[in-house]
Amino acid sequence: MARYLLLSLCCIAISLPGFGQEAVNQELNDAIRKQGLDNSKVMDIAGWAIDTYGPRLTGSPMLDKATEWAEGQLKEWGLKNVHTEAWGPFGRGWELEHFEMHAQAPNYWPVLAYPKAWSSSTDGEVSGEAIYLQANEEKDLEAYKGKLKGKFVLLDTLRAVEEWFEAPAKRYESSELLDMANAPMPTPRPRRNYQRTGGLSFNRILWDFITEEQPLAILDRSYKGDLGTVFVAGARTTERGDLRKEGVYVIPQATLSVEHYNRLFRLLQRGVPVTLSMDLKTRYTNPDGMEHNIIAEIPGAGLKDEVVMFGAHFDSWHSGTGATDNGAGSVVMMEVARILQEVIKETGVQPRRTLRLALWTGEEQGLLGSRGYASEHFAEFAPDTYNPQSLKPEQAKVSAYYNLDNGTGKIRGVYMQGNPEVAAIFRAWLEPFKDLEAGTLTLENTGGTDHLSFDAVGIPGFQFIQDPMAYFARTHHSNMDNMDHLVEADLKQAATIIASFVMHTAMRDEMMPRKTIDVGQKEENKESKSKP
Repeated sequence: MARYLLLSLCCIAISLPGFGQEAVNQELNDAIRKQGLDNSKVMDIAGWAIDTYGPRLTGSPMLDKATEWAEGQLKEWGLKNVHTEAWGPFGRGWELEHFEMHAQAPNYWPVLAYPKAWSSSTDGEVSGEAIYLQANEEKDLEAYKGKLKGKFVLLDTLRAVEEWFEAPAKRYESSELLDMANAPMPTPRPRRNYQRTGGLSFNRILWDFITEEQPLAILDRSYKGDLGTVFVAGARTTERGDLRKEGVYVIPQATLSVEHYNRLFRLLQRGVPVTLSMDLKTRYTNPDGMEHNIIAEIPGAGLKDEVVMFGAHFDSWHSGTGATDNGAGSVVMMEVARILQEVIKETGVQPRRTLRLALWTGEEQGLLGSRGYASEHFAEFAPDTYNPQSLKPEQAKVSAYYNLDNGTGKIRGVYMQGNPEVAAIFRAWLEPFKDLEAGTLTLENTGGTDHLSFDAVGIPGFQFIQDPMAYFARTHHSNMDNMDHLVEADLKQAATIIASFVMHTAMRDEMMPRKTIDVGQKEENKESKSKP
């Protein structure tokens, strides 16, 4: 009870002035609700972006097709300046054309597995023994020298699987939202250069050894997932990033469902020989090595040289269709653009600032698309870092960037990213949507997605708090990331609230408050400091 009182007092302190000063246009909100909740097109957009044009792996032909569709749809809705912007070089892309895997002995059964992205093809259907490579340090590898060629190599140990007694999907409890609201100002993190400067790690030594031995394929299982859910991403090579370089051979690699991997492991531990077969056909794509973000605008009036940006990453991994990661965010942001176009037609109210939608690519490989955009438009960076050394004129023209990338769950509030000056503004804008259960503001940072590219260059960049659902438990980077796991009501709610935030940001007299930014700060490199 005392903690609840503390929260209430804090809210009063920061929010009451905001209600008196921050304008909320009810006419616009009514029109936005009508389009977002009653006349929603979000599931139709999802059907095209996800079912028809998924998965959307960066560098793949399907991403190119999805991009062409999105551009056409945005133009059909009447958005202006619809175009793609190149970034890169990214390197070669990858496409899966065929895959099957079977256990042939001690008896036949189909193996549930997915190849890792950028794996090379096998030479048609290949067959061989399975072997577990048990090595924790370099000297352990001697026992396997000359024994891996023509084999399927298991790298992981057995993982215990526990039965579910509660459903994996959840919404935030009020106590959890209270903890977020009471979170203190986050501690600034030093900028770091994570390039390796020390000696070879055992992991690098291991992959050098594997590459020399030339096994048929490398098999593993992910650290989570069961009941047929397989979490899989990119393949490994001896050097980080090499898998996208032209001419580099990537050993075929696959991630198995934990139940099937455990069965193979147990058989080998009992001394029972296991024979597997695999037929993997892949194709390297993207010959020019460049990739593209999708950009579209709704022109402003009066303050049209200033911009409000909103977006999500359009790319995905390859084992599902990229529904919750991040088809959900992309289709919501496309729906925001559609809603605002309809609201402008209905009300005759033109946004004062230009509204700019961005659908990013390369997010899964490290926010590459949005960072490329930031480098082109907002800041000069030190070589091989994301540490801004100087700012470009465009940086001063962007009022805010809003991002959505945490699955299908409804919006519950906003991560303020350590910017307390926006609290009163956001609280006023959330108040009309309290019936939609969105009202939590937290000073906390949240990471892992494209708003960070804006925050890094001093532009107010925000990610929305979303109900977790079963995002990390079931769909994030898994074969279950399909349209069936989208929640229509949540996507409608998210699109409605974000449309209001974008429009109200565009209509303010002032731009959104900014945090200070250290330009030209040197990155801390702990590894180099630790060297003698």
